[in-house]
Amino acid sequence: MPAAPVPFRVALVSMPWALVHRPSVQLGVLKGSLEQEGVTVTTLHPYLEVAKELGLARYQRLASNLWLGEALYAPLVFPGQREAAGRLAQRLVRAEPGLSLEVEEGINGLDRHLDSWLAAQPWGQFDLVGFSVCFQQLFASLAAARRLKEKYPDLPVVFGGSSCAGEAGASLAAVFPEIDFVISGEGEAALLDLCRTLAVNPAANGMVGTAAPAPLALATLPPPDYDDYFVELARVFGGRPFVPELPVEFSRGCWWNKCAFCNLNLQWRGYRAKPAARMLAEVTALAARHGCLDFAFTDNVLPPKESGEFFRRTAALPADFRFFAEIRAKLPPATLAGLRSGGLTVVQAGIEALSDSLLARMGKGTSVFDNLLLMRNCLAAGIRLEGNLILEFPGSSEEEAAETLRILDFLWPFSPLSGAAFFLGHGSPVAMAPEKYGVRARGAHPHYRALIPPEILSRLTLLIQDHRGERRIQRRRWALVRRRLALWQRQARQRGEAFPARPLLSWRQGGDFIIIRQVTPAGEVLHHTLRGTSRRIYLACDQPVTLTRLRADFPAVGREKLVTFLAGLERKRLLFAAGERYLALAIREPRPDAWGRI
Repeated sequence: MPAAPVPFRVALVSMPWALVHRPSVQLGVLKGSLEQEGVTVTTLHPYLEVAKELGLARYQRLASNLWLGEALYAPLVFPGQREAAGRLAQRLVRAEPGLSLEVEEGINGLDRHLDSWLAAQPWGQFDLVGFSVCFQQLFASLAAARRLKEKYPDLPVVFGGSSCAGEAGASLAAVFPEIDFVISGEGEAALLDLCRTLAVNPAANGMVGTAAPAPLALATLPPPDYDDYFVELARVFGGRPFVPELPVEFSRGCWWNKCAFCNLNLQWRGYRAKPAARMLAEVTALAARHGCLDFAFTDNVLPPKESGEFFRRTAALPADFRFFAEIRAKLPPATLAGLRSGGLTVVQAGIEALSDSLLARMGKGTSVFDNLLLMRNCLAAGIRLEGNLILEFPGSSEEEAAETLRILDFLWPFSPLSGAAFFLGHGSPVAMAPEKYGVRARGAHPHYRALIPPEILSRLTLLIQDHRGERRIQRRRWALVRRRLALWQRQARQRGEAFPARPLLSWRQGGDFIIIRQVTPAGEVLHHTLRGTSRRIYLACDQPVTLTRLRADFPAVGREKLVTFLAGLERKRLLFAAGERYLALAIREPRPDAWGRI
């Protein structure tokens, strides 16, 4: 028998630096879940006002920087750290090309906004206030909670979210008296239990909420409720200054869950996915309710089977949906083409490394061939790929850095990768077995030492940590790779203005010949014509193929002649070779549309 509705009122808050063009999925899911149990929920998105004051472009730049936004809010929590936090913020601003921001003015502006926003909310109407604390939201949430408790000391405050998982959440509750409760893990059941407890005993305190005893079945949840976000969006901006992208959950956790550097699954208990039909119903209902066609899956990785069925169904719909999702590298081209036909236009893929030995040590379960094939196939399918290389991974060698540099020469025609310096994540496999990776000691990240007083920092468990173990050697070892990635990114930005929107390495069919068009990093356009057997050999390498297979398919071509021909293609960067495996890098050029566009 279901429990009776709880006459209880909750305000759920998502502070900066949440992405402005998305409502908070955490708030939306919790609101939908609690309200079906009779709890009245209001969601608040003060990051919209901050984005309006800073300007959308500047806000998005700050929201995409892991540390800069935190450095701007930290002085509101720890006034004694204002000078050190300001210096850190100045360094981070200088490292962001084209970002215009006066740090002191920015801190003062956030201070004023926080006071005005708090004064405008009807806090007396609520029985509980919850803060969803994910990356880059810790100091903004602490500053808001502290000022809120100063004016409403009897109003309970609960923290939850990915930054509150396990020991991290417990340490926040122990250190900051403005936090009455912390929920570690999935919040639906724990937050409902907290509401029921406070409804009958408003003086309850000292409890740290935990996840439900069993993993939550996602199919039992209602769709996320984003109504409050759209009301605020219209109020703050007088309309819709951008096309909102709605976040949705297809799954929780990670079905792979073996990456050595990853601590993104601390808050989840096991891997679960929604049925494709349920996900489709959720997307179509949200699209109809809010007039939106753009969606972002918040999953750590799409569920392979159910997502395939989902995109087969969206491909048959008249709606022009567009989706963003995170995927694994091992996806066949036919699968990618199917995802694209269903609306998947942008993916984030766990590339992470371009060295087989390094990929193995990271626990990726993928190879360099897998990564190159994914990058090429995404381009061929019309999917924009966003990926990172993790630089300075503990124990990485000179040979692995050199191998990465060599392989980068072959990736020029594809979407540029970004470089991300390794950081030690609390709870990750590296942190759990540091000696295995050459990590000698762990401690607070130096940026946190600039933002938090030492006597408080020593009592906190934070998700981003620092480590010792060849740090300077690794920085020098990967410096050339970092510079090459920066050049690749810069050339891609310039290319967007200087070149037509067509592949940089492509081929066109001519019957018994193909013409390969190649744009070099210097901007030179080269053409290569392959006829007869040469053409057939190149097209046989469209998927990874071994020398043994090629010799069997082309018995009239001697081994030496075949190897020499393939080596020539590799020197021209038309083909990638690893041992006796080969992959053609050019994609077939799409035919122009009615307007002559590729």
